[in-house]
Amino acid sequence: MIELKKPIILLLFALLLSACFEEKSTSPPSPKGVLAVEARLSDFASSAILSGSVSARFETQLSFRVSGRIIERNVEVGSHVNAGDVLARIDPIQQQADVEVAKASLVAAEAQLRQATLALKRQQELLASQITSKASYDQAEAALRTAQGTVDAAQAVLASVKDTLSFTQLRADADGIITARNAEVGQVQQAAQTVFTLAHDGTRDAVFNVFESLFLYYQPDASIEVSLLSDPSVKISATVREVSPTIDSSTGTIRVKVDLGERGTSMPLGAIVSGRFSYESKRVILLPWSAMASVDGKPAVWLIDSKSSKVGLQPVQVSDYETGQFTVTKGLKDGDLVVSEGGKLLRSGQRVTILKKEAQ
Repeated sequence: MIELKKPIILLLFALLLSACFEEKSTSPPSPKGVLAVEARLSDFASSAILSGSVSARFETQLSFRVSGRIIERNVEVGSHVNAGDVLARIDPIQQQADVEVAKASLVAAEAQLRQATLALKRQQELLASQITSKASYDQAEAALRTAQGTVDAAQAVLASVKDTLSFTQLRADADGIITARNAEVGQVQQAAQTVFTLAHDGTRDAVFNVFESLFLYYQPDASIEVSLLSDPSVKISATVREVSPTIDSSTGTIRVKVDLGERGTSMPLGAIVSGRFSYESKRVILLPWSAMASVDGKPAVWLIDSKSSKVGLQPVQVSDYETGQFTVTKGLKDGDLVVSEGGKLLRSGQRVTILKKEAQ
């Protein structure tokens, strides 16, 4: 008797479950709660924030004009110097010897000149007394001219070697700050080999290495907002002064120089700055990233039908991806309702309930 009751109980339990599932399957699904945003056309200027550094408008690579061993260095990186200050010296022994040789040559040439002058004077007196010939007089006059030329040449050589001697002192060509040093005392320096880099006082630039894509489709505005990375409160509205016509093959970037003007002196040389490059404003619809969906691998959004409260995927054309938002230029109209949160588990034709509506 007990064995007959067990199958009956199991059969009744199965019938009860099937009835419950049948009742559940026939009931319509409840609307899914979502957050929505109202699409609004607005003027928007996309921008890009890049980092750069402050540099002097003019820089000089200072080097000796003669070769030699450095015996003195008077400045360090960061030192402020004035035009004419001696920054370093090389051993001047060879140049001083050349000066002494040139002086001796000049003394000898001057002695010959005095002798030739006296000889010509005697020939003039003798010619006046008709004791000497005109040929002897002409010869004395030619000797005087030769002696004078020798003196002139010796004077030029002396001036040249003195000038060369002055090249053993490396002087600043302008007021400024030493930003780089490439030599030490005791080092043999070749002529024209850079010893110091001097950043001139005065106007400064902010230099940015910008990727080519920044200029690929649109031209940024000439006005750039530059701020110190260490102190964002220090801001300067600057203008683009120079855009390199070539791309750096090693980095794939374009060098852009921004004129900081007179206020640029408030930013120290070498300081890291950020620059906001803005494009021309355009009429777009701004949506949060959370509203982004896709259809066939292309951008789309969940569009809510205001009458039926049903959703459907709407392909859109995105022009820019910004921080926290993206811009839509095609596919939506002003006033459309778009799902901003809760769209990951939606399916086309599903009814939704708007828990909260925001204006973008």
